[in-house]
Amino acid sequence: MEIEHSKPWRIVYTDPMWALTEDGEIDPRRADIEMQIYGHSTRLDLGVHDGQDFVRRGPLLNERLSKADAVVIYRTQITEEIVDVLRPNCKVVARQGVGVDNLNAGLLKRAGIFAFNISDYCVEEVSTHTLSIILALERGICRQDDHIKNGKWGIFFGGVPRRLSGLTLGIVGYGRIGRATSRKAQVFYERVIAWDPYVHDDLMQGYGVKKSRSLSDLLQQSDVVVLHCALTDETRAIINERTIPDIKPGALLINTARGALVQPAAVLWALENGRLGGYGSDVFTPENPNEDPVNKRIVQFNNVIVTSHRAFLSQSSEISQRARLATQVHQVLTTGLPPQSDRVA
Repeated sequence: MEIEHSKPWRIVYTDPMWALTEDGEIDPRRADIEMQIYGHSTRLDLGVHDGQDFVRRGPLLNERLSKADAVVIYRTQITEEIVDVLRPNCKVVARQGVGVDNLNAGLLKRAGIFAFNISDYCVEEVSTHTLSIILALERGICRQDDHIKNGKWGIFFGGVPRRLSGLTLGIVGYGRIGRATSRKAQVFYERVIAWDPYVHDDLMQGYGVKKSRSLSDLLQQSDVVVLHCALTDETRAIINERTIPDIKPGALLINTARGALVQPAAVLWALENGRLGGYGSDVFTPENPNEDPVNKRIVQFNNVIVTSHRAFLSQSSEISQRARLATQVHQVLTTGLPPQSDRVA
């Protein structure tokens, strides 16, 4: 049964990157997927943009969020201040993405506001992106490409690659994306192992993966270490000055999950001392590594490959995520029932 509503639902998207034109302007016409689902009786507000980026905190955002019936976030952090602004109108807050570290689902639940994410829309993309970075590092692709484009030539420039069929790849965090990466990595590596205290080894064995006894055990055995865990209080800076010395000398470290999983100073130390054979990352804290003095030094190493937090991206994944999210927001508003899937609170 649908809820009667005397005026249009007001839905605020705080920072919809897909709504920006090449000139950095918000184009409401780009919300075509959303409007097909919400209907034209819905008022859709596409964030506050200051000319350089979306405003993700402060009075301007709070004013835009006031009296919203639903809110959709991307990189915006849900705080107590924002929740106070959302009361009592807001029924649901949704995150356009897999991670929930900025959704603050517990806080929203205590305020009586439903919260959900889209947990599996980009499993294919992130796992493929992860393998792309790994193989590019293993084969020295980027260094060779740069070398030749600068008018040079040399078969041995960038070193001699390893033969992968005798190596071990280790995955930290064995959820949906970790499992997809393990399946793809088994084509190249002799052995895939994983460490996740919340996943039983029975499940890992079903994927042909051996469970490590501890993080330290995985780091010591792996020729490639891949971070696929969620960002929580337990995993924040899981790679730090205490754990990084456990990494096998010459191993690759790959992070396509969350920037705050690694302590930049520890990674820099490992690169400077030759402990790491290479580092690949799609994620940093802050988002742009050039805005942090340590990360800025990290990205200058020639055995480092970085991308702009786009491992999730494809035309198909973006369309799917936007449609699934809008469908569930619309359902909450029109029925009062909780989201039927991808629910975190």
